[in-house]
Order: sequence, then structure tokens, then C-alpha cells
Amino acid sequence: MPFYDDPIDELALRLGEKLRSRGLTISLAESCTGGWLSAAVTSAAGSSDYFFGSLVTYSNQAKIGLLGVDPLTLERQGAVSPDTAREMADNVRARCGTDIGLSITGIAGPSGGSPEKPVGLVYLGISAKDSILVRRELFQGSRREIRRSSVKTALCWLIELVDGW
Repeated sequence: MPFYDDPIDELALRLGEKLRSRGLTISLAESCTGGWLSAAVTSAAGSSDYFFGSLVTYSNQAKIGLLGVDPLTLERQGAVSPDTAREMADNVRARCGTDIGLSITGIAGPSGGSPEKPVGLVYLGISAKDSILVRRELFQGSRREIRRSSVKTALCWLIELVDGW
């Protein structure tokens, strides 16, 4: 899609317009992006019309205690996994009472990667309309570039999905 090249603030504005026009609300659960997606969403004036809030759950204990991620999921699959992204998205949506819950969990680097889970591996989850979707990405670049790519991808994916509803 051509809008993938748009700046983050413009994507956030576009997403906000679509959420507002459809009367939808959103909440976020972030890990590797550390609140960057929430900052982008709230950069748009009037975002309180559709943005409920977010939880930045960087540690596994925060994922368990604040989001209700199953400890067995983290033990068996790890924090960077499709199952964790799914639980994060679904649980933030349920806890905040919003129409949409979105999660991001990944390895931004430069350390922390492994052959099975390399630096740049990111899972995004979206919980909405009785379905939960998970998307796997493998981004390249510096820590900042991986985090930025995660935020842009989340915004673009949300725009595409909301357009389809």
C-alpha cells in the first residue's frame, strides 16, 4: 500500500479519522516499542475520542500481572511468540473494554536474539470483532529502526483492517 511510506504522525492521524468515523475504540499493549505506538496514536488531536489507554509491559512479570498473560505461555513459548502477542491483544482489549486491542512484542536488539528468534523478530496481535489476528515480522536495522518499523507496521495494519470493517 502506498501509505506505508507516510510519516508516523500522518498514519496516526489517518487511523484516528477512521476509528472516529466508525465509532471504534482502541487500547494497546506494548513491549519492545516501549510506548512509541501509544505516543504516535495520541499525537493526533482529539485522540481521546477513540484511544482508551495502553500498558507498556516490558517484563514478563508485567505481562502476567498487568495484562494477565498466562505464565505457562511465557514459559513454553517465550515473550516473543504468536501466543503471547495473541494473549496480550485479547487481554488488553478485555481489560480496557475497547473494540480493538493491539499488541506488539519483539526483539529490538542489538542483543537478545537467537537462531530461533533473531533480533528484529516482532509479533503484532489484534483482537477485534470476535477474532484475534497475529502477524509475524522480521525487521532489519538498528534498535531504533526495528522499533520504528514495528510502530509503522502496526498503524498501517490497523488502517487496513478498519477499512475492511
